[in-house]
Amino acid sequence: MAATYVTTSELRTVLGVGTLYPDSDLELACQTAEDTLNQYLWFDSVPVIGSIYQGGVATLVLSSAGTFTTGQTVTIANSGTIFNGSHVITGTYPYSTGSLTFPYIGYNFPYIYSTFPKSYSLIQYTDVTGSPSSQNYHNVVPYGKASGVDTKTTSYGTTPAIRQAALMLAVDVWQARQAPSSGGVSVDGITPSPYRLGNTMLAKVRGLIAPYTSPRSMVG
Repeated sequence: MAATYVTTSELRTVLGVGTLYPDSDLELACQTAEDTLNQYLWFDSVPVIGSIYQGGVATLVLSSAGTFTTGQTVTIANSGTIFNGSHVITGTYPYSTGSLTFPYIGYNFPYIYSTFPKSYSLIQYTDVTGSPSSQNYHNVVPYGKASGVDTKTTSYGTTPAIRQAALMLAVDVWQARQAPSSGGVSVDGITPSPYRLGNTMLAKVRGLIAPYTSPRSMVG
């Protein structure tokens, strides 16, 4: 799927490269800019940190306290073939968002009622495709993602500040790719490469994305 925050035609025009480079090369810079921004923007999504599938029930441990509720449809990504896709939640914990009691789960599940972290929650669903084999509990590394109905992807693609930030990042990514030494040479002859993709890359657009930045991305 093509990037929407900044398109190849927009980047081509700004760079003034005409037809010198194929769309696929420009799209790589556009998609990189969009993927980078998405790590900082605020969506209705939380990390999936663990999973288990037993008795036809998929259970996910989320790094959030009670984000979703029973009957809600969520989209799971990067959590394994069994768990990925859109699913209707059939049970949750804590009880304030669904189930009244802590679900009994064996199979190396590391938590019980008294040790379950207050900042975590569980969701369960049964609409799993096919008849997959059971899986004991295991951590999801790197974390997966559970997203609600409104992830704001479409509206972010039409938000001027986000689009400008994406364009600026795409230009930096492109120029770093074409001339990775564009950061200059220091007095001791060392080339800080690639400077454009250093820790100042996001700092240049922080003011643009500040109203849309997720609190979870501000740690560190």
